[in-house]
Amino acid sequence: AHIAEPMQFKHYAVDMDEDGMKIILNIIDTPGFGNGTDNETCFNQIQEYLETQFDDVLSEENRIKRNPKFKDSRVHALLYFINPTGHSLRQIDIELMRRLGNRVNVIPVIGRSDSLTPRELVLFKQRIMDDIAAYGIPVFSFPNSEDDEDDEETVEENAELRAMLPFATVGCEEVINEDGRPVRVRTYPWGVVQVDNDEHSDFDRLRYVLLNSHIGDLRERTQNDIYELYRTEKLSGNTASAASNPTADAAQSHATMALHPRSVVA
Repeated sequence: AHIAEPMQFKHYAVDMDEDGMKIILNIIDTPGFGNGTDNETCFNQIQEYLETQFDDVLSEENRIKRNPKFKDSRVHALLYFINPTGHSLRQIDIELMRRLGNRVNVIPVIGRSDSLTPRELVLFKQRIMDDIAAYGIPVFSFPNSEDDEDDEETVEENAELRAMLPFATVGCEEVINEDGRPVRVRTYPWGVVQVDNDEHSDFDRLRYVLLNSHIGDLRERTQNDIYELYRTEKLSGNTASAASNPTADAAQSHATMALHPRSVVA
């Protein structure tokens, strides 16, 4: 029988300049997640990792003299990659997203979406969102406010992004030259899939959300909603039950965690 490798936390840091804004992008990958038949240990490790970052901030807030070099390592977005089965969410998908929805901004993503036809992809997205609603999974669904502070363009953009959920992405390592510019593609006998082409993949839109248009919303929700909820629970000694029963000049630190549930091989 196949023995699953234990889940690991792999950290990557990249200094970026996104439309004039300096960003330190921290990525935490979790190879090994979902490889076993019992993933309870993985669930606990991920939850503990997220809560440890909150504990560090809480400890710093309680210091009489703050550390000016303190680095906020809270995770602002969790990309949960869903296998392109074409059916519906699996139990591991439902359980993990429900458990972590009050600890991080969960963004569902369909990986390897080019394995589905356009019609299959539309139906698969709808089934996933139906499951998310039916099971009360708290995912990041983009601000749905029509306050005076939000202009009409922002309201329309958020509505469009909500309609795109879950994002469907394609990855590749191949780069070709097209009209003098590099293009990332996946090559098939019948043609190519362009990773950054909105007609082929939601990758470019997801990247823009994470690093530009909604970076402020993600950070604000982490601070004002998710962290404050955890802080209240922590101070009242009620963190365990709440987690398992969910209801520009200076560089900004932006952390993203990626979860890739893989099929179990017996």
